[in-house]
Amino acid sequence: MAGSHLPISGSAPEQGVSTHCPYCSLQCAMTLTPRAHAAGPVLEVTGAPFPTNRGGLCEKGLSAAELLGHPDRLTTPLVRDARNEPFRAATWDEALQRIADGLTVAQERYGPDAAGLFGGGGMTNEKAYQAGKFVRVALRSASIDYNGRFCMSSAAAAATKAFGVDRGMPFPLSDIARADTVLLVGSNPADVMPPAMRWFAAGRDRGATHLVVDPRYTATAAAADVHLQPVPGTDLALANGLLHLAVKHRLVDTAYIAERTTGWPAVKRALRQYWPDRVERITGVPVAVMERAVRLLAESRATMILSGRGAEQHAKGSDTALAWINLALALGLPGRPSSGWATMTGQGNGQGGREHGQKADQLPGYRMLADPAARAHVAGVWGVDPDELPQPGVSAYEMLDRLGSDGGVRALLVMASNVAVSAPRAAHVRERLRSLDFLAVSDLFLSETAELADVVLPTTQWAEEDGTMTNLEGRVLRRRRATDAPDGVRSDLAVLADLARRLGRGDHFDDDPRAVFDELRRASAGGKADYAGITWERIEAERGVFWPCRSEDDAGTPRLFRDGFPTPDGRARFHVVHHRDAAETPDDEYPYRLTTGRSRAHYQSGTQTRRTKALLDTEPEPSVDIHPDLAARLGVAEGGDLLLRTRRGRARVRARLTPTIRPDTVFAPFHWAGEQTINDLTNPALDPASRMPEFKVCAVALEAATTREDTPA
Repeated sequence: MAGSHLPISGSAPEQGVSTHCPYCSLQCAMTLTPRAHAAGPVLEVTGAPFPTNRGGLCEKGLSAAELLGHPDRLTTPLVRDARNEPFRAATWDEALQRIADGLTVAQERYGPDAAGLFGGGGMTNEKAYQAGKFVRVALRSASIDYNGRFCMSSAAAAATKAFGVDRGMPFPLSDIARADTVLLVGSNPADVMPPAMRWFAAGRDRGATHLVVDPRYTATAAAADVHLQPVPGTDLALANGLLHLAVKHRLVDTAYIAERTTGWPAVKRALRQYWPDRVERITGVPVAVMERAVRLLAESRATMILSGRGAEQHAKGSDTALAWINLALALGLPGRPSSGWATMTGQGNGQGGREHGQKADQLPGYRMLADPAARAHVAGVWGVDPDELPQPGVSAYEMLDRLGSDGGVRALLVMASNVAVSAPRAAHVRERLRSLDFLAVSDLFLSETAELADVVLPTTQWAEEDGTMTNLEGRVLRRRRATDAPDGVRSDLAVLADLARRLGRGDHFDDDPRAVFDELRRASAGGKADYAGITWERIEAERGVFWPCRSEDDAGTPRLFRDGFPTPDGRARFHVVHHRDAAETPDDEYPYRLTTGRSRAHYQSGTQTRRTKALLDTEPEPSVDIHPDLAARLGVAEGGDLLLRTRRGRARVRARLTPTIRPDTVFAPFHWAGEQTINDLTNPALDPASRMPEFKVCAVALEAATTREDTPA
């Protein structure tokens, strides 16, 4: 693939450096090569051959190095002398001491849990591990969670219940090309991870059949053979309806069910409630389409069911994922060649980021914080008494919702996350951030969250640091330093180690990524996500290593479940799950449905992509997808302004008329800030198991806006 020439600061090796893209969970391989240029040194970005992307890069990856030398880049710590005063430049010593003092004062006044950390799913494994350790050892606080709770938590909860382990994709991505039938539920890789489509295209070239479940006719749906277009929030009913039909037509794999699962009789009884006509009324999917879909899935030699955020970011997201897992188990898919259930992890290190201690209830290696044996093992590696470790804290949105209040966090450190834009009910979260006694943010740019802080720290970017990432397949990769960071910028590992020293716990922390990874290996040893046998040398030699890998003699585990499931009896579990309405349904005041997601050119809160010229030229502002019939009723023309109003907030976005969306639904991307902050509108209703907020559906009122003054304050 042709490269792009992008400016850099600092120095770079003379030869190209192989590393991985900083964006999504594909972690596409790329080569960064320094080149001379009249305007100064540049890095040439080219795709590199690798099992995941086979040399391909999307526009985000190709333009990623532009941000290394961006004029908005933070290169010095910033502090405020008072909340109503502007930032001023500060030394690192002053900035770090202010953070240490802010954390200490909060704990002295309100108790240990009054100091906390909010992390991100884009941090390296080493940073995610060190963040969890910092909160539990240096702060002795329970207050930590991360933005991955808003991404993967429902799928993780479901997989753990059903299979005994959460590895988003329990087989290599390349297996998609070998499947004869693939069903994608609420996932649009054609837009959000384009290089992955090479594997889908290879399957279609072999004659594979692809089905897509999505309220929108996405680019992925356009490439499929069958599109099922349900009402948002009804995927669970659809899965149960398909399984009802599989039972009715005797398409289930009774031998597999008997030999490899438990819990089927109760599920089979519960399915009686999901007769086809009822499911059609709930979902809007015609019975004939369901009949065709279930036969394609059941009669195929190799079938995959892949889910994504569209099905999972709901207040019943974990139950919805379990419903699709039930279908996969009944058809005998998990553990069969080129078959099974998987979820398409979203964030760059969404898999590794949730394995090693950023979640409020977990310790490294997917150990649970409430488990005495897990506490003893990890405390032994950390050199502390197990009784020093806190018990589990609250989940991400619950932490944010309680900021600055009695019993909540009073001093917060935010790393690699822009919750002022990305959190549900974002306007409320911004209010809670302002109510804190102290807020510190570590970031590349002055994000919307950083703008609210007392202290802002400039951190290294992906091409300026070494470490490891774990992609959507469970493949542990090497992130390699390709250029020096600008003067004045430090790694988050160094920040956490320095803060720990100032808090009197420095002996327990290191700022060298390799040393931190080796400690992570020991801490994860014996856990479900076991990295003990993974070394940097093996990653280099083997182009990544799949976990679990329990010793250096272990080849790793590209494919799970062939010989059993990591449950006490080796069997997978069926679970009875029932459809329930979304937490908020349309009514007279809010008569339509809003669903949200990503667009092709942008990523997450847009902190990086909204500063990338090539991406901003492609999509300079967001648009709301609206059906032409609905637009006509509202008097909205193509490109006209549409006001969106929910019980939580308002936003103003340009209308994009498209017949590919349901007439009762609008879709908007969430990458934008200001009056276009779509997450100001979304519903923070939480899944009882995963604590996932309901991003994907809420009731909305729509009206045409003819002038900018119509926008509410």
